[in-house]
Amino acid sequence: MTEWKKFGLSTAAAVAFTALFWGWWLTGQQRVGEDFAFKLPSDVPVAVVWTVVMVAAVALLGGTFEYTRRSAVRLVGVGGLLTVLLVTLLSVNLNSADASNGFDVLNRHGVYGVIGLGVAVLIVTGEIDLSIGSVAGLSAVLFGVLMMRGIPPLPAAGLVVLVGAVIGLVNGLVVTGLRVQSFLVTLCGMFVYRGIARSLTPIDPGISEVLRDQPQMKEPLFDLRLWACGKAADGGLEFPAMFVVMLAVAAVVAVLLHRTAYGRYWYAIGYNEKAAVYAGVGVRVQRVAVFVGCSALAAAAGALWFLNRPSVSPVNTGVPWELVAITAAVLGGVSLKGGEGTAVGVVLGALLQPLISNLITFLQDKYRWINDSAEPWVMGLILLFGTIADEVIRRSKAGR
Repeated sequence: MTEWKKFGLSTAAAVAFTALFWGWWLTGQQRVGEDFAFKLPSDVPVAVVWTVVMVAAVALLGGTFEYTRRSAVRLVGVGGLLTVLLVTLLSVNLNSADASNGFDVLNRHGVYGVIGLGVAVLIVTGEIDLSIGSVAGLSAVLFGVLMMRGIPPLPAAGLVVLVGAVIGLVNGLVVTGLRVQSFLVTLCGMFVYRGIARSLTPIDPGISEVLRDQPQMKEPLFDLRLWACGKAADGGLEFPAMFVVMLAVAAVVAVLLHRTAYGRYWYAIGYNEKAAVYAGVGVRVQRVAVFVGCSALAAAAGALWFLNRPSVSPVNTGVPWELVAITAAVLGGVSLKGGEGTAVGVVLGALLQPLISNLITFLQDKYRWINDSAEPWVMGLILLFGTIADEVIRRSKAGR
């Protein structure tokens, strides 16, 4: 199949996907005589931008996807797991298919997808970052503190992402310059950044605290929340905009991985570092760059989380996002040994945690003995399953 034909089919699929998405959004669900109809977004130009970004992102994800037997097996695997969860969710409570519930799930999917895409590229190069949850938590708190001290929302968001990039730069330089294992460096960072977040403020900053201290920020803050999170001024979710943000990030990552020299460098480094060095690849520079991108995306996810929530906690925000992100990457087909992975797989893998969380919420209404404590061990078992499956697939390929 030629590249033009591939992109043409991907664009057609993207248009169909977006049309079905808006159709679901507009008509909602009719069940037990109740009409769950939704209004158009309050700001039509924003809706137009969301639509264009969705079509372009999905088209790029499909058009840049490089089909191999192994990537197909991995996508079928994660797709099958998600299908089982969806069927189980619907069987527990049909109201879980309502657009209002679905959009809340997709919005959380967006945040986990953004942070998962960053760590996935890092794992492709053969490294790992255990500090991304703490970086996201620090960024969420810092975002609120900066606005409470008078910095407008957009500059504050830019500063937060810049701080995340600097954290990634430090991690990358320590790992590549001092040759310390990334596991140890980022494990230490996980505690350091969490401690910094707790020292920034004794309260849980939120939008109400920002508006209390800086009432003039109401309009720009609500505008940013509408664009980035899809939430109206009253806090109601009009559209899962964070899902659209994640699709845009995924499209950029897919282009970088599959259509640029940088992507080929990253795969080569993760698959065989010595061969990459002999081929003239600047391994240290590339790894530092990926560390910077990973932490910057974690910081962006933290800022999105602040906009989406009433408040953020220096103690709890971002816990345990590193587990969620790594699970999304592994189940999405990224090998923990490096050298393999796709953006499409990570997007699908990132949907796992929101679905499990939503399923547990509905199960609590039906079975009193089920509580939130079930979520961590379910995620842990699924990560273990994904790791074992990855090793089995790798060995079967080596055996051939």
